[in-house]
Amino acid sequence: MSFLFELWDFMRARKKYWLLPIIIMMVVFGGLVVLSQGSAVAPFIYTIF
Repeated sequence: MSFLFELWDFMRARKKYWLLPIIIMMVVFGGLVVLSQGSAVAPFIYTIF
C-alpha cells in the first residue's frame, strides 16, 4: 500500500494527474487478462486485442 501512497504523492507534487487514467486502464486490462486465463471466455477476450 505504501507504493500507492508514494505514487499519489508524486502525482500530486509534480502535477502529473494525466497519469491516473493510464494507470487505471493498465490495472483494468491486467485484471481482465488474469481473470480470463482459466475460463472458457479466454479465446474471445484474446481476439479483442
